[in-house]
Amino acid sequence: MRSLDLKSVSNAVCELLTECAFCAGSDLVLKIHDALNKEQSPLGQTVLKQILENQKVAKCEAIPLCQDTGQVVVFLEIGSEVAFTGDIEAAINRGVNRAYTEGYLRKSVVADPLRRKNTGDNTPAIIHTKIFPGHDVKITVVPKGGGAENMSAVKMLTPAEGETGIIQFVLDTVKAAGGKACPPLIVGIGIGGNLEKAPLLAKEALLRDLADHSPLPHISNLEEKLLTKINETGIGPMGYGGRVTALAVKINTYPCHIASLPVAVNLQCHVTRHKSKVL
Repeated sequence: MRSLDLKSVSNAVCELLTECAFCAGSDLVLKIHDALNKEQSPLGQTVLKQILENQKVAKCEAIPLCQDTGQVVVFLEIGSEVAFTGDIEAAINRGVNRAYTEGYLRKSVVADPLRRKNTGDNTPAIIHTKIFPGHDVKITVVPKGGGAENMSAVKMLTPAEGETGIIQFVLDTVKAAGGKACPPLIVGIGIGGNLEKAPLLAKEALLRDLADHSPLPHISNLEEKLLTKINETGIGPMGYGGRVTALAVKINTYPCHIASLPVAVNLQCHVTRHKSKVL
């Protein structure tokens, strides 16, 4: 049995969130460059060039990629051979507090959804925990902005609606979002499970490398088909029109009930932020 010092958890969370705020992922930078080569709209090209310039300035000057530095979601994977004394969720929230206070990041969390008083340090994080065999702990942070999250959706389709119904629901969601979700988007889709599982699948899909494909051929084909159809909407970068509305579509699936076809769409803006560390 391995003993884990919870200070290392707090330090890792703080480090990952700070890096997320200032540094765009290398896969994202490559996708934006690729989008610039594909975009034909002059205004769309201007937007993509500004996004690339913003990425450079944020990294060089250690300022946030976006003023909305997000509500923190943490995926915590704990090895079954790891022991720790104390409250690991409290340790995570201490890391969030440090990152947002010391990094001067915008604090966007309110303690009560109706009374709306700010917690003052962007805590508490939303934490999803899994146990797996082994001696390691993997921490993945996802500071998710409000704009794209607000335009996300979940729907319980009937099995008879099938792939056609899924495509229509995804397109309806993207069209309703328009420029509000700050495209070019990464579109995370969860298919299967139940009412609470499908949105989690969709959010987990956003963590995949932007260059990968589903290992399931029929799902990989659906990802490509949806990406083409989304980019045919003409919404374009930041909603100003163009060929590049989405950079990638990622679909994760899970078994479901014979009477159900749950589908969730979690939209992510062009400032897609997530980083991981194994302790």
